[in-house]
Amino acid sequence: MRLKTGGTSLAQQAADAVRELLAEAAAANTTRSYATALRYWAGWHQARYGVELALPTSEAVVIQFLIDHIQRKNKAGLVSELPPAIDQALVAAGLKAKVGPLKLSTAHKLKRLANPCKLPSVRTLLSRARRAAVKRGERPTKKTAITRAELEAILATCYDSLEGLRDRALFCFGFASGGRRGSEIAAADMRDLRKVGEDGYIYRLEYSKTQQAGVTADSTPDKPILGRSAEALAAWLETAQIDEGGIFRRVWKGRVGPALLPGSVATIVKRRAKLAGLQGDFGAHSLRSGFVTEAGKQGVPLPAVMAMTEHRSVASVIGYFQAGAAEDNPAARLLK
Repeated sequence: MRLKTGGTSLAQQAADAVRELLAEAAAANTTRSYATALRYWAGWHQARYGVELALPTSEAVVIQFLIDHIQRKNKAGLVSELPPAIDQALVAAGLKAKVGPLKLSTAHKLKRLANPCKLPSVRTLLSRARRAAVKRGERPTKKTAITRAELEAILATCYDSLEGLRDRALFCFGFASGGRRGSEIAAADMRDLRKVGEDGYIYRLEYSKTQQAGVTADSTPDKPILGRSAEALAAWLETAQIDEGGIFRRVWKGRVGPALLPGSVATIVKRRAKLAGLQGDFGAHSLRSGFVTEAGKQGVPLPAVMAMTEHRSVASVIGYFQAGAAEDNPAARLLK
């Protein structure tokens, strides 16, 4: 098999090298989610049509997928077109956790092929489906934000054990450096951390979900970690005797192991929130949404917030920011 490039072709070894480079550059979480989506699409297509999935799929196949999985209301109530036998077969094959509606994931993004999901007919169908869902009272689910109050409650559960020191440093680092994602916390490495002054650090965020090509002219990669957050980080690094490699490590029976996995960060957040007696749906993203919400509460200018979070779109961050600032909006106090 040869990979075509500009009228010529690459030898097998070179083609394999290209694929390895592409795989290495891809974000691990994104690659896994795409792979999962492809497996589901392939299983559904095989069950629906009796033939293997071939990309790119046709417009008709995409529309069939949508109406199989998007619920609509008729006289019988909420219905979709996915036959129960196929639904049960997908669950039995391990491609679904349970029978019923499934959120759409467009596997086409994994390959550089014509994307039928961008066709007007498909975009219109998705837009109307979202509008119908909102009219039925459905709302998008978001992780509960960890703002200053929740963070203080969580830090109070982090005692001076090795695990407690790690978790305190993890929460402080994740929050203070701009609301880092779970994958970014897990990937944090000593080579990107430098001491500044007597009691501070600068963490250089070389790669993030929105900055996968590395630092560019329009990014602000240096994230300050100061005050209590710097103290918590220093205490963890000194106690765990970490001077190279991953910053946040697994702790097992009083011993420090390899770097955390991204999923481990979410587990730590959930466990600490439960220990603190907090109510809500907490996860790794709670630190990110909480940082932006708290910044809004404290009146931090939006550009300063985005410089810390590395958000590239105002639209994606403004919802959290406005939620945090809503109670202090002077326009809400016109009638006193």
